[in-house]
Amino acid sequence: MPVQWSESERAAGWSLPAPYFYDPSVFQQERLKIFFRSWHLVAHVNDLKKPGDFVTHDILEQSVVVTKGKDREIRAFHNVCQHRGNRLIDVTRGNTPAITCGYHAWTYTLDGRLRAAPRSECVRGFDKNKHSLKPVRVEIFASFVFINLDPDAQPIAEMAPGAEAAIRKHLPDIDRLTLIEQVDVPVPANWKVIQENSIEGYHFDYSGPVHKQLVELIDFEGYTLEAHDKYWTYIGPPAAGATHAYGVPLANARWQTDGFFNIGLWPNATIYAFPYSDVIGTFIMNPTGPESSSLRFGYYGVEGRPLSDVTKACIRWMNEELGPEDIRLNISNQKGLRSMGFTQGRYLIGDGLNNRSEHLVRHFHELCHAAIEAP
Repeated sequence: MPVQWSESERAAGWSLPAPYFYDPSVFQQERLKIFFRSWHLVAHVNDLKKPGDFVTHDILEQSVVVTKGKDREIRAFHNVCQHRGNRLIDVTRGNTPAITCGYHAWTYTLDGRLRAAPRSECVRGFDKNKHSLKPVRVEIFASFVFINLDPDAQPIAEMAPGAEAAIRKHLPDIDRLTLIEQVDVPVPANWKVIQENSIEGYHFDYSGPVHKQLVELIDFEGYTLEAHDKYWTYIGPPAAGATHAYGVPLANARWQTDGFFNIGLWPNATIYAFPYSDVIGTFIMNPTGPESSSLRFGYYGVEGRPLSDVTKACIRWMNEELGPEDIRLNISNQKGLRSMGFTQGRYLIGDGLNNRSEHLVRHFHELCHAAIEAP
């Protein structure tokens, strides 16, 4: 019997049943109906600044290469040679004057055209124009580069009206970023488990000492979580009278925002800034299997501006304290979902949709369920 989440269960406040977080048939539907049809954040435009710059991005077994052409256009292509299907580029980023297959040296220009194919003169009527790389949809949104395997996908600005304005309001330097570091972390948990954890404040008081440190930096009673169809925000204003953050004095530091700003774009990308840090983060939950994910953490500073001690301390704190604390919760949650003693949970929402409410979790579950059940 297929996994189901009945209308009566949803109306009564019961959450997604546990098999949605491990069942291979559910994951197959997510693969086809969510990840092969959605926008994926792959880079900032400044990661592709010079002609020849490229980044690659994997969407499960699919790989895409995004290039900056000599005409300064950003394009995306399936990362596969049109000769025998060899993967073209295996590194995450770099610069190249052309894309050459490491198997038989078929060479493509940065705009995807086949430039050379050794011994192709042996084939009567061989037409290079018929062997270009296959294009992938690409869009620039709030100075970030997104790709979509679905050529008919709704544009991001239509999917998330108002999202770019919110980003620019809280992150004034969004156009002037430069990559500080990018880290990929494997986590033995379903991607939805990780997303759930990031979009509710209910656990902040109870789950570990590092979350309590975050609460001390913001006015937690003013923490707001808002759903906007296929994007969501969770924002915490600064705590009054803060003099230190992440163990470092705030004197003489500068920052993107003194509050806690997060915006999530369906299905798996978050752009954020932590209080008093001059760094903009990207957090991408890439599924690798029904019960495994790869978390990509990107940290961007402002071009030409040295990192303050507070910002350096914030990055260290996120990498070494907050991130590991959250990942421990992700792993523990995934283990529990497999228990014979658990079927599904209850949303703790109540009136007012306050800072500890799980209404964003419910909203996210509804988006996932609607996508899975779509024709």
